[in-house]
This record gives sequence, structure tokens and C-alpha cells, in this order.
Amino acid sequence: MHETALVRDVVRRVDDLVRSTGARRVLRVKVWLGALSHLSPAHFREHYAVEARNTPAGEALLEIEASTDLDDPQAQHVRLESVDLDE
Repeated sequence: MHETALVRDVVRRVDDLVRSTGARRVLRVKVWLGALSHLSPAHFREHYAVEARNTPAGEALLEIEASTDLDDPQAQHVRLESVDLDE
């Protein structure tokens, strides 16, 4: 359930950005996975496909960077790094 909430939050933030800018679609979403986020890139992709279905973020290219640094202060988090929009 924790993983779903993390992915759902990323999709919600992308959708909020689309609405606030009036963009037509999302071209690329880049995320960073902390070493203690309990998400591998493959697992994040699976959850993202479900959560982003039928949203502007659903067809975006998804780029994922996974950290291995257990001492990073953000190690438990998933960070939305960037979003490329087609305005």
C-alpha cells in the first residue's frame, strides 16, 4: 500500500501541473527512487502504469533513477525530478 501511495502522489502532482499550465499532454516524467523507498524501477513502472492510466501522464516516457545510497536523507522518498510538457 505504501508503494501505491507514493506512485499515486507522483501522478497527482503531474496532473496538477498539466491543469495549472494548460498543457496538452505529458511527454516525459523523470523520477528518483530512494534506496529505502521499497520500489525498484520495474515495480514503480508497474504501479505507474495502473495509476497513470487514462490521465495526461499515462502516455509519457518514464525515466527512473534508482539510488543505492542508504544514508541519503531522502532514501525513503520518491522524488519527481522533472516533467516535460507539450504546451
